Order: sequence, then structure tokens, then C-alpha cells
Amino acid sequence: MTSRRDMAILFATALLFAAPAWAPTQADPLAADQRGEIEAIIKNYLTQHPEVVQDALAELEKRQQAADAEKHRQAVKENNATLFGSPHQVVLGNPQGTVTMVEFFDYNCGYCKRALPDMLGLLKTDPNLKFVLKEFPVLGEGSVEAAHVAVAVRMQDGTGKKYIEFHQKLLGSRGPVDKMRALAVAKEVGLDMARIEKDMGSDEVQKTIDENMKLADALGVSGTPSYVVGHEIVMGAVGLEALREKIEAERK
Repeated sequence: MTSRRDMAILFATALLFAAPAWAPTQADPLAADQRGEIEAIIKNYLTQHPEVVQDALAELEKRQQAADAEKHRQAVKENNATLFGSPHQVVLGNPQGTVTMVEFFDYNCGYCKRALPDMLGLLKTDPNLKFVLKEFPVLGEGSVEAAHVAVAVRMQDGTGKKYIEFHQKLLGSRGPVDKMRALAVAKEVGLDMARIEKDMGSDEVQKTIDENMKLADALGVSGTPSYVVGHEIVMGAVGLEALREKIEAERK
């Protein structure tokens, strides 16, 4: 049973932390010496029971995570058509898959490079997965240039076979990625370079990049890699098994 002393401590704690700018005045029921006594009691209580603070912080984090998850669900719902069915995106795997996973990536992102085998592993082992790639060049001018080349590659390759080869080679390459590096890889995989140069200047390229940037902003995505599975947003290179778990949870 909670004692009056405990209730007083809890009340005083709530009062002090909810209104930190409070200062005693002549009309206040608590004089400065009384406030000091209560603060001393609270400090002593929390020193003897630090788990109270730990529990409070854990509950606060739990509530914040729940609020963030709900915010993400709402954002995915509001942007569903653009997120999963845009004509400006790359679709790999099974276009009619039972689950769709979206990845926002940057060709200069070290974590995206590390996560590349995760995507390849999922595509290899899950025949019912639709995997969508969205260029999200946030790491400088070189990333923007590479994204422009990548969109031009997608425009030339309706099947996605050349694109995935280009994507693997460019994302798996060492050193900074820019226009020259991206064009070299496009040439290496056998694409029509004259058309690549032409398509890079088309409205389609800018529309694609602008759409992806706007979509990421709406979803609260600011870093790479970031994934969307169903109504859940997953931040960071979480690994193959974690992604599989998200996919299976969505299927259920």
C-alpha cells in the first residue's frame, strides 16, 4: 500500500518536474525552506530507489516508440500509392509478391554497401517478395550525380536485369561514387551510353529524384539505408535476419 509519505513524494516530484520554472512567491503555500526540504526528501528517496527513475525512463521510451510507430503507420498510409506503386521506381523480385519491401539508399552510404548482401539474400530465397529501390542521394553532389545515372539506367532497362547488375557493381565499388564512376559501371554492364547521356537530361530523372526526396521527408526518413515493410519503417542496416522477421510478421 502506498503511504502518505510516498504519495507526497510522488506528488512533489511531479510538481517539481512538470513545472521547473516555478518559483515561490508570497502567495505560494510552500515557502523556500519548505521547498528545499521537499527537494531533499525527493533526492534522498531517488538515491535510495534509483530504479524508480530507470522505470520511468523505460516507460517514457516505450510510449515514445509507440507514438513514433503510429506516426509512421499514418505516414505510410497517406503515401501508400507513391511508396509502393510509383511508375518512377525500380522493382526487383516478384512484382506480384505477397509482401513489398522498399529501400531508400545512397550509393556513397557505407551502411548501404554493407546491407547490399541482405537485399540479394532476400531476393534469392524469397520468391514472393517484391523489392522496391528508391534513390535517396543525401551524401553530397557525387551521390546526386550517381542517382541521375541510376535513373537513366532504369529507364533503359525495363526488365531490371541490367539495373541490378549496375546497382551491385556501383554500390559494391570502393571509394567515392560520382557521375564518372557511375557512367563507367553503366558502360561495363553493357548499356547504351549515348542513351544514358540523353536520358540523364530528361524530366523523368528529376521527377524521380524529387519524388523520392519528398516521400522520404513525408515518412520522416533522413538516413540510409531505410526500409518500409508493410506499415512499418525500419531505420538502418539491421541485418538479413531482422529484415526476414519483418517480412514474415507482415505476412502473418
